Amino acid sequence: MRDSAKPNLVEVMSEFKMVVGLGNPGAEYADTRHNIGYKVIDLLAETLDIEVKKRKFGGRFGVGEFEDKKLILLKPWRFMNLSGGVVVAAANFYKVELCDLLVVVDDMALQLGRIRLRATGSAGGHKGLADIIAKLGNEEFARCRIGIGRSEMGEAVDYVLSEPGKDEKAILTDAVAGAKEAVSCWITRGIEVTMNEFNT
Repeated sequence: MRDSAKPNLVEVMSEFKMVVGLGNPGAEYADTRHNIGYKVIDLLAETLDIEVKKRKFGGRFGVGEFEDKKLILLKPWRFMNLSGGVVVAAANFYKVELCDLLVVVDDMALQLGRIRLRATGSAGGHKGLADIIAKLGNEEFARCRIGIGRSEMGEAVDYVLSEPGKDEKAILTDAVAGAKEAVSCWITRGIEVTMNEFNT
């Protein structure tokens, strides 16, 4: 039984899988390194013909299908460290189980352009993931991390909230496409198969 004291997901068989891309709302953040999660959602939406325009839960989302799977694409429309409440609200409304949730984030600890998926784990210093874990009261959900590299000078916050250079942008564009393929694999084949195929 679920601990009723925690705002965890309801334990009802879900019809939906939900993919969450993290970022910051606003034009000034659109092309920053920290918004790569949004970019993966945008590419998925374009590829799968799902409009991510509905406004609810404090986010922008769309509902559609892929390979006979019902799918929710969600972008929390609050600043990164307030993502958790949006994810919990949407997941509870659609009765999404933890095993059917995947969060896409940037990661300074990974080499630029590298993709790594995990079935569970800590936030690893990512404030958006940390808030989701705190609000869920659980870290047993999949995540897809995309490497943005690390600045050798300056503050981390300035680095993630700045735009990549031309060469970096080309690598990250390829990484977003790769992450889209990884997410598609997760939807149809599950996290273990996806980790084996994409964690090179």
